[in-house]
Amino acid sequence: MHNAPLDDWSPLPRPGMRVVVTGAVGGLGQTLIEALTAADTRVVGIDRPNAVDDVAYPLVLAADLTDEQSTSRALEQANNHLGGIDAVIGAAGIVDTVHRAAGFPTAAFRNDLEANLTAQFLVARSAYPYLKQATSSAIVFVSSLAAQDGLPGQVSYSAAKAGVIGLTRALAGEWVHDGIRVNAVAPGLFATPKVVALPDSTRDRMIADVPAGRIATIGEVAGPALFLLSPAAGYITGETLRVGGGAGLARSGLFR
Repeated sequence: MHNAPLDDWSPLPRPGMRVVVTGAVGGLGQTLIEALTAADTRVVGIDRPNAVDDVAYPLVLAADLTDEQSTSRALEQANNHLGGIDAVIGAAGIVDTVHRAAGFPTAAFRNDLEANLTAQFLVARSAYPYLKQATSSAIVFVSSLAAQDGLPGQVSYSAAKAGVIGLTRALAGEWVHDGIRVNAVAPGLFATPKVVALPDSTRDRMIADVPAGRIATIGEVAGPALFLLSPAAGYITGETLRVGGGAGLARSGLFR
């Protein structure tokens, strides 16, 4: 019986891996960069121009990821700095617009699609030539449980994150023969600054739908993303990993 070397199934990204993280200044992006650095990978972050002024990381590039040329330049800079790109984690996105669907402003809907879906595509497309040159490469998009379960009041966000799952599947199918794995994580409620700042009554109402009875820590979302970059996930592509504390599970039936 063949026993694979430990390196072949390590659940952490391999040391020296060259990783680009978008949304680098947000709570999830910061945690991802810290965890990747602790795993001895090399990281370049990307975030909005007005978000990168006071960051302490070695390199966070400023780019408008909804703009084709700005995105292309940022990925080229990241590639030049790292000497190649092995992986991309697409953690950039917004979750700002709350409206009932019947009165949802069209401009806000389009803006949310641009920030949460088009930007992910532009990053992946810009990274593709560099990822194709790597020995083993991966993309991990951050989607949301809203993509599969829906989120009343945020139809644009739900639609965009559903698009990310479709993007994951399509790119995985196209790029598997280039040695590029493409997966996504779909978190539910987790401890971003915006969630922590919600009124207790609102947060409690949302937690009531979570069988685990609490919100996730940011690390509990970052960890699965890092796993999907690891050798242990080397045979996984085109998948979306739900990270929701059991949200969506049926809790009624013959036994409770």
